[in-house]
Amino acid sequence: MKFVVETRHDMPAGASPYRIVEREQGEVLWANRFLDVQRVRGLTPLTLRAYALELLPFLHWWAQQGVHLMQQEPPRFTETTLLDYVRCQREAIPRLTPVTINNRSYLVRRLFRFYFEADMPHAPCRLPRAWWSAANRQSGPWNRAEALLRLQVPPRVIEPLSVEQVHRFWRSFRSARDIAMVALMLLNGLRCCEVLRLELEDLRLSEAELRVCGKRSKVRMVPLAPETIRLLDCYLKTERPLTNTARVFVSLKGKARGKPMTTAGLRSLFRHHRIATQVRKANPHRFRHTFGRDMLRDGMSLPALQRLMGHSHIQTTMLYIQITPQEVYEEYCRAVAKRTAPARIAQP
Repeated sequence: MKFVVETRHDMPAGASPYRIVEREQGEVLWANRFLDVQRVRGLTPLTLRAYALELLPFLHWWAQQGVHLMQQEPPRFTETTLLDYVRCQREAIPRLTPVTINNRSYLVRRLFRFYFEADMPHAPCRLPRAWWSAANRQSGPWNRAEALLRLQVPPRVIEPLSVEQVHRFWRSFRSARDIAMVALMLLNGLRCCEVLRLELEDLRLSEAELRVCGKRSKVRMVPLAPETIRLLDCYLKTERPLTNTARVFVSLKGKARGKPMTTAGLRSLFRHHRIATQVRKANPHRFRHTFGRDMLRDGMSLPALQRLMGHSHIQTTMLYIQITPQEVYEEYCRAVAKRTAPARIAQP
């Protein structure tokens, strides 16, 4: 069986535009019903698409086990099923990251809770579940089975661009639109989806601020630097074609001229400039990382940066605190100098 995700633009407002279908037998009804409820809950189309794509590997694997999936309700499954699925994911080639495997297994658990209104049973293969320790006496028993199915994730490392790489990559752009988009990522820390989602009414250039709709539709106000205002004003007055769309950034030529710029279009743009400049690591999110690193090095506080970047948790913002070996050496030299200074003064 071959499962795919199709995009449907004719679906009602309460249904997911992304549908999981089997190419020969049609929609997987129970899987799409789950996506429809997530749509009603208010999840963004981007999240719905991610959910649909993360369900596909499970459906492919489950069908290979001889399970009939083309029915109204999903077949029952247990933690043994999930354990076998996780094991298969770990053995997949090319190798999958622990984050990807954890996201997929988490979604399978959510699917079970949605249909059966209970945690996934562990029969017939019993996994050790509840255990007690001094660390969690206040919170109660800990679900060890869930932990066993969650892979250990290596610490995330932020890799910003160097000053020379930023200069070389930025210098390769020629249109005012492209320069303005990079400026919003580099000087304001916007995500690429936030840049593409900007509408004209979000620009408050006279007040030097920007209204940004971030993840989970959270809105935040971002201050604009004079350089960013100048670049945006130049694009709006000289390059942006007359169009009915409210989106700020649109295609400048071809059949799509005047239509909102797409994520694929932005990826293609950055891919072209990566090849032209040989800055292999330059992607939209890397500019956001560079912004976060630079703001902290210039003395911005963590709470201020958290709010500016739209992070839900300050632990995410703390990832940008990275000390290089050279900085460790310099700090050590300063500390040693302070400790030895009194001794030098005391010498006759």
